[in-house]
Amino acid sequence: MTQYARMNWQGDRLWTSRGRRIASRGLTQALEHTLGVSNAHVPLEEGTLERSGRADVDGLNGSISYDTVYAVRQHEELDWKHLPGRTAKYLENAMNSERTVMLNLMAVGLRDWLRG
Repeated sequence: MTQYARMNWQGDRLWTSRGRRIASRGLTQALEHTLGVSNAHVPLEEGTLERSGRADVDGLNGSISYDTVYAVRQHEELDWKHLPGRTAKYLENAMNSERTVMLNLMAVGLRDWLRG
């Protein structure tokens, strides 16, 4: 299941190259933070799934993904047993629980720049 978090800005200053760089940096920080939270709950046997997690940013678009053949199945199978603290829905839960933190991380650099 794909989830999106969107931050819209209705001002001209953001669309300068500096504004876009600052926004992209904030997006990178937000995604890295959420990946870390997700990794803390990834089902763990050998650590392959956890190590395959990555946050990618291309300008103002970004994604978090896990690249193993079983990542989707591990994420979706609610009946599978996991070690304590590890769970299915590891990425979805992180996105939901960290939404406010993500938006704040994306806004910090922009707020400082716009105040300056």
